[in-house]
This record gives sequence, C-alpha cells and structure tokens, in this order.
Amino acid sequence: MKLTLKKIIHFPIVKIVFGITTCLGVLIGIQNLVTKPLIHNFIDSKPIGDTIINYISVVVLLLSYFYFFKIYEKREIKELSKTNLKTELLGGFLFGFLVLSLVILILYLLGYYTVDSISDFSYLLAPFSFLVIAALIEEVFFRLIIYRIIEKWLGTYLALIIISIIFTVPHLLNDNVTVLSVLLLLSFGFAHSIMYTYTKRLWLPFAFHLGWNFAQPFYGSNLSGTEEGHIINSNFDGPILLIGSDFGIEDSILSIILLLIVCIVFLKLSIRKNKIEKTSYNTV
Repeated sequence: MKLTLKKIIHFPIVKIVFGITTCLGVLIGIQNLVTKPLIHNFIDSKPIGDTIINYISVVVLLLSYFYFFKIYEKREIKELSKTNLKTELLGGFLFGFLVLSLVILILYLLGYYTVDSISDFSYLLAPFSFLVIAALIEEVFFRLIIYRIIEKWLGTYLALIIISIIFTVPHLLNDNVTVLSVLLLLSFGFAHSIMYTYTKRLWLPFAFHLGWNFAQPFYGSNLSGTEEGHIINSNFDGPILLIGSDFGIEDSILSIILLLIVCIVFLKLSIRKNKIEKTSYNTV
C-alpha cells in the first residue's frame, strides 16, 4: 500500500500538477494577502508600487519552487544553482534582445522600419518588472516543472515535442494570432527547452525570454498580440511576411528563421555535450 501511494505521489503528471498548483498558489496568496495590501498602503505611486510587488513576486516564486521540490523530490535543486548565474542572465538577455535587433536592422536596411520618436523611459519601471515576472512564471512552469519532469520521464526528444505543443496552446488565446504565430510559438517553446537541456539551469532560457520580450516594445512592436506601450515610437511598413502581423515583430519570418537557427545550435550543442536524456520509466 505504501509503495503504491509512493508511486502515485511521484508519478510525473502528479508531480507536475502538485508543483504548478503549489507554486502558483503561494505566489497568488502572498501577492493578494501580503505584498499588494502592504505596498499600496505605504506607497502612493502605483507604478513604483507595482514594480516593487513584481520583484518581490520574483523572489517568492523562486523560493516556493526551491523549497517545494527540495522537500518533494529530496534532492539538491541544481536548476537554480548560482553556477554561471551572471553569465547566463546577462548573456541570455543580450542574446534574446540582439536576435530581434538583427531583425529590426534588416527591416531598417530594407526601408521597412522607421523611427518617429523616443518615449520617456518610464517603461523600465512597472512594465519592465511585469515582463520579468511574466517571463519567470512561464519559464518556471513550462521549463522547470513541466519540461524537466517530462524530460526525465520520456527523454529529451519526446519532451521537446510535448512542451512545444503545451507552450503553444495557451498562447493561442492571445490577440491577433496567425499561422506564423503558431510556428513562432512552437519554435519558442522548443528553443527555451533545449537551452534548459544544455545548461540544466533556469537562467539562460529565462534571460533569453526576457530579452526577446523586451526587444519588442523597445523597438515599438506589439508583444505577442498586445500593445502595452513602447520605448521607441516607430513605423513598420512592408510585407507582413517580413514585418510581422499585429501579433508583433516576433512572427516575422525573419524572427522565426533566426529562432529556428537557435534551436538547431543548442540541439547540436546538447548532443555534443551528452546532455540529451534517454527515456526512463523509473519514476520513484
């Protein structure tokens, strides 16, 4: 009886459900019961208050993941280790930002992108902090919980297919989704997952995700179908295939090609470094 219960508790899907519900529950609970009432009570400025709340939420989410899985799986949480922390955070952010910057450069040289003006940099307060916590939530849930557990269970290759689909489905609810957006989302889910496989840490996929997302409002593009403010006020005027749809510059065929190259590079690196996990049905 005890062995059967142990198998159920440690079954991969059960782990995923427990992990997501616990981390999300702790995050929402502390936000609504502690940080939001406390911060907004002492700080009148909503942008500053929201910025502080979002960065506190970053700490809460990381701690809830760390202690939950440390207790649940009785292991060292290496995926949050400080190994190469600064390099992967800074390098990943610049990498994600520069990939889309290259797309903007190509569009500029083709005459499809022009700058009208530069807004103030208030975007770097609450809106940027929202990008941070949003990217972190997605990477913790999709990469550290769902992908990590499925990869250990079914192996890297099958896990990559599964997570790409799982990552794409909820994003289909975003505004202005196109066929190219679907291809972009599938590639995005694959890219971040294979980055995790290569490093076995959160930092690189999270930072790449953040840099990629930040580049879009920075250059005046919609972000995943929504317009949440820009740093550069710009015009995109050219073939939709190249400039992207109302979903944003990320569903430009140029962005997708570059992202596919990223996928291939990290897949080859993972194979070369023997980071590919094999199928294992030992879930206890």
